[in-house]
Amino acid sequence: MPATREGATVVSAQVAAQWAHIRGRLQSEFGDVVYRTWLKPMALVAADGDEVTVHLPTRFLRDHVSSHFGARLNALWQQENPDIRRVDLRVGNGVGAITQSGTVQAAPEEITPPAPPPEPATIEEPQPGRTELAAALDPRFTFDGFVVGKPNEFAYACAKRVAEQPSAAGFNPLFLYGGVGLGKTHLMHAIAWALSARTETDGRPPVAVTYMSAEKFMYRFIAAIRSHSTMEFKEELRGVDVLMIDDLQFLIGKDNTQEEFFHTFNYLVEAGKQIVVSSDKSPSELDLEARLKTRLGCGMVADLHTTTYELRLSILEAKASRAGTPVPQKVLEYLAHKITSNVRELEGALNRLTAHANLFGRSITLETTQEVLHDLLKAHDRRISIEEIQKKVSEYYGLRVTDMTSARRARQVARPRQVAMYLAKQLTSRSLPDIGKRFGDRDHTTVMHAVARVNELMAKDGQFAEDVELLRRLLES
Repeated sequence: MPATREGATVVSAQVAAQWAHIRGRLQSEFGDVVYRTWLKPMALVAADGDEVTVHLPTRFLRDHVSSHFGARLNALWQQENPDIRRVDLRVGNGVGAITQSGTVQAAPEEITPPAPPPEPATIEEPQPGRTELAAALDPRFTFDGFVVGKPNEFAYACAKRVAEQPSAAGFNPLFLYGGVGLGKTHLMHAIAWALSARTETDGRPPVAVTYMSAEKFMYRFIAAIRSHSTMEFKEELRGVDVLMIDDLQFLIGKDNTQEEFFHTFNYLVEAGKQIVVSSDKSPSELDLEARLKTRLGCGMVADLHTTTYELRLSILEAKASRAGTPVPQKVLEYLAHKITSNVRELEGALNRLTAHANLFGRSITLETTQEVLHDLLKAHDRRISIEEIQKKVSEYYGLRVTDMTSARRARQVARPRQVAMYLAKQLTSRSLPDIGKRFGDRDHTTVMHAVARVNELMAKDGQFAEDVELLRRLLES
């Protein structure tokens, strides 16, 4: 690497172009918010042989980029330039950063502060057996990306409070619980992202956040015992400001690991540090040591309930708008009605639909939705009862279920009742007299008239036909 003058280095224009391309790839892959917060401050200051040197302005930024983006940064360099084997991250002020022309130039002498001694954090190819304490955070899981509804609004508010004010009275520990795919992990990642971003924007001392699954906590503890490094493991954990443990139920039956977690928990809480834990059940329902359950329940316990139709639809609408592929509202409504188990399955279904549309150049319709998701929808199929049809039609038209069997003849009631009779004829094996009986002891000729009338209206009114078809698909097994 030839030097032209003190504080200046010349590199090839090719290397400068490679660096610019890598930065563009990082911004594209991780998004504008993550890029601006963590990756934009990077400055390439040297390229020598198989190593490049990158400066970051603070130790906190250097450590975060190294642990969360280091592997990807190394991989991108090797894609651009196979000769580069190492990326050396150092704390520095960017003096000597590569300009667009490819020349490393020193800042003017009169405004250049003394550079601190470089602190290396070399990113190398993964080595067998190497482990990191904290797990990586998903850049998609932020508070902005979390759709709030009645089933999760309390848990969301608690998570926001902890992110804004760690160790606040009554919120330590914060215990989030709920079924699979309801947003527990999303909220935990969002807390960690918010705390990290806050420390970079308001000038307050950095907050050391460690997030990991209970399973990883257990494996790291076992590895420390085997390598006779339990003291180092304890010190590492107890040096954090916020400890976040996901899926605590995996510690059930692991008595020694529970013991270690209990002591770590006590130490951090007594030191005024924040604990955030998630599980599939509340503390009182977990088969853990009594003293640990008591400690977990002494802070704020917030549950995430099963999603409602409105929340599922809101989530789908938000995901569809970000996907960039047009998805008809009727399809979103169909999926929100049909897939009720958890949000992950719902998002997976939408991803499959949009991928299929993009790969084959086909627009998304109710028909293609059933075709592409036939296996997933089949798992949700079940036998249909007349009572279920009445309930679904009443919900769809904003009526009471009792209106299906009442004597009311107003059009806003009579038309949905006819639709329900039509669907009962189409989707069940019940006879006409039996269907009539379930609709307030009506005669079988009333059912025949309802079926004929619905068929007639469907032929004339496209919107009405689409409504009936959607209801049929929602109920169909």
